[in-house]
Amino acid sequence: MRPHVVAFDVNETIVSLEPVRARLVAAGQPPGTLELFFARTLQHCCALATVGEWRPFRDVARAALQQSTDLPDGEIGHVLAAFAELQPQPDVEPAFQRLAGSGIRIVALTHGPASTATSMLDRTGLGRYVEHVISSETVRTFKPARAAYLYACAVCDVDPARMALVAAHAWDCHGARRAGMVTGWVSRLERRIPDIYVPADIVGSTLVDVADGLIGLSE
Repeated sequence: MRPHVVAFDVNETIVSLEPVRARLVAAGQPPGTLELFFARTLQHCCALATVGEWRPFRDVARAALQQSTDLPDGEIGHVLAAFAELQPQPDVEPAFQRLAGSGIRIVALTHGPASTATSMLDRTGLGRYVEHVISSETVRTFKPARAAYLYACAVCDVDPARMALVAAHAWDCHGARRAGMVTGWVSRLERRIPDIYVPADIVGSTLVDVADGLIGLSE
């Protein structure tokens, strides 16, 4: 079913984490530390959501970075500050333009603080397309908890069947699908959607492909 609203995941879907990698490398860490660190960050978010607990994303990321490196606290703070400097992927604005041009509303759904995502959107000129930035800090749980997706639907005053989640993470799409939403998965980060998850409604190699697929769904 064609969505009336599309919610975009932020980290690794809208924005690249390469500035975080650059700071890790400058601090003497191997380039692959980024993937280990961020995978652990998401693992901790999922674990907290599973047991019904919540901690601010920055605290979770700090704990994951402490696990993944031997950096002192000052260096860890410097690395985490790069989250305030993230830049959008090149296919984000064209995808937003296609959706907005088709009358589909756009929101961002993020684990991190709303202020960080809002600052990035405003700094890069993307804020004019985005109606709301919805954060785990408000609902106080992390995706893929069902409550996170349903809260986003409530904020947008739309039935889950008329709201889509777009993400580069298959687990995120699976969570949204189980909450009754339409899903779009962009394949640039992961090789495939694991067979243990519900397939995404739309799959594309770029966000533009995913946006076009969502626009083309039947009413």
